[in-house]
Amino acid sequence: MASVTSLTASVHQRLADALSAALPEAGAADPLLRRSDRADFQANGILALAKKAKANPRELAGQVLDSLDKGTVIAEAEVSGPGFLNLTVTDRAITENLAARLADPEGRLGVPLSPAAGTTVIDYAQPNVAKEMHVGHLRSAVIGDAVAQILRFTGESVVPRHHIGDWGTQFGMLIQYLIEHPHELDHSAEDAGTAGSAAVSGEEAMSNLDRLYKAARALFDADPEFKDRARRKVVDLQAGDPDTLAVWQKFVDESKVYFYSVFDKLDMVIEDADIVGESGYNDMLAETCRLLEESGVAVVSEGALCVFFDDVKGPDGNPVPLIVRKSDGGYGYAATDLSAIRNRVFDLKATTLLYVVDARQSLHFKMVFETARRAGWLNKEVTARQLAFGTVLGKDGKPFKTREGETVRLVDLLDEAVERAGAVVREKAEGLPEGERLSEAEIAERGAQVGIGAVKYADLSTSASRDYKFDLDQMVSLNGDTSVYLQYAYARIQSILRRAGEARGAAHPELALAPAERALGLHADAFAETVAEAAAEYAPHKLTAYLYQLASLLTTFYDKCPVLKAESPAQVENRLFLVETTARTLHQGMALLGIRTPERL
Repeated sequence: MASVTSLTASVHQRLADALSAALPEAGAADPLLRRSDRADFQANGILALAKKAKANPRELAGQVLDSLDKGTVIAEAEVSGPGFLNLTVTDRAITENLAARLADPEGRLGVPLSPAAGTTVIDYAQPNVAKEMHVGHLRSAVIGDAVAQILRFTGESVVPRHHIGDWGTQFGMLIQYLIEHPHELDHSAEDAGTAGSAAVSGEEAMSNLDRLYKAARALFDADPEFKDRARRKVVDLQAGDPDTLAVWQKFVDESKVYFYSVFDKLDMVIEDADIVGESGYNDMLAETCRLLEESGVAVVSEGALCVFFDDVKGPDGNPVPLIVRKSDGGYGYAATDLSAIRNRVFDLKATTLLYVVDARQSLHFKMVFETARRAGWLNKEVTARQLAFGTVLGKDGKPFKTREGETVRLVDLLDEAVERAGAVVREKAEGLPEGERLSEAEIAERGAQVGIGAVKYADLSTSASRDYKFDLDQMVSLNGDTSVYLQYAYARIQSILRRAGEARGAAHPELALAPAERALGLHADAFAETVAEAAAEYAPHKLTAYLYQLASLLTTFYDKCPVLKAESPAQVENRLFLVETTARTLHQGMALLGIRTPERL
């Protein structure tokens, strides 16, 4: 794909050339260009350069101005304040740049592939076998999926890893109970893990698992002999006994039916091959411990294999180690996580490891990453990072719970969002002209797209590290920074394009642009830079902020600039071209966030 140079990059290059001409000794100086309210752009770098060269900043700014290539891209430039430069670009440059983006034969709107692309393994959406997904699982899934899509779009090779909780002592209890009550899960779908079966049987699968878990727990607590049998079954499981593993596999398969039903509600594609749970690294645990001990990274302390850190101490001032192998010979989470790093680095050839995990686990991952670095598994070429996310809060600012104080089931939350959104879509649809009316099936489909989009957008529009309040009333509002606002902006453009009939958009660089057209066009031109920034910083919220501003500028444009009733046929075509570019940008940006943009709402 031929790269489309953004206006920011074009102006930046011209300023850098002018700076080099005015002050050759400065070398390749950065003009510190940014968008401005006073003009299209402002350059702030001259102040620092003048100070370094012991020059008068305003005089230096004037010299840069004299050397500046104006005309094709830069229309006006003036010195402001102590030595800033305010710059305005030409209307022609705005229109021509947008035309190049829209004409991109690969449909990427001029977003280039990153020259530094590598392989990122991203660990997200980590539910637990035989347990219901709750509101705490929402952020890992939504943030991880968006980051994966953004990275993939910029050319990164992305390998998802869903590190499900499928191992541990509780399975001894469940397996023993199922052995003694063999018909409890006989209905399991043979094609567990496929999206088709998941949509039908997910709720039923979890209902049966939940019932079985409660029955097993009750028997475990009441019957000492059953408790002993269950504990022996843990030993069989860890030893790899085939019959025990076969029963364990039933729990995993049944849970996957449920997992896929929830991911389907979230409009997320989770491939079965990408689900590699704790059990997937069992064969590596002993070797991981041996390598750490032989290299001196880990030492035996009170019978346990531990890694110590100078800066990690408990309240008593004593060191708090990372326990890789417990004193009874069992392996903890650290052994599994370190083995996963070895697999991802040496087998999957990852250059970056991302972990979308609750901020409360930050200390654990800090110690795991440092241990892997000391072992030589992480280095300058291979890095690991936790994308720590905050807590989902209720309207009261406290952790989101039901009225009874229970953790909120994720499916209940998603179903309510779809129901609320459906009501909004229905109300809006009733005011549409006869030819634009939606059928009942369309209202249901749009309600799901709007409701799930609302939940995702509310999460992604907040910096991942911050807590956020879950407020469905606000999420499905047509006003304010919501996905519904963006979806309606897109649908509004599609309505305009349908009403245009035979008329088609076409760029007319010779036309002067109204202020609302210029503002919309300039912002649309910044899409590629925004995507690159969101990818580099693993920050979907930067993309949501960009898209909200784009929709807001579209609203202003729509109010001030008639499209189909513009003054001339050329202006009609140019404005149709501008709204089509905006629609394509909204659609692509929302898709990177995992949010649908319906053609009609």
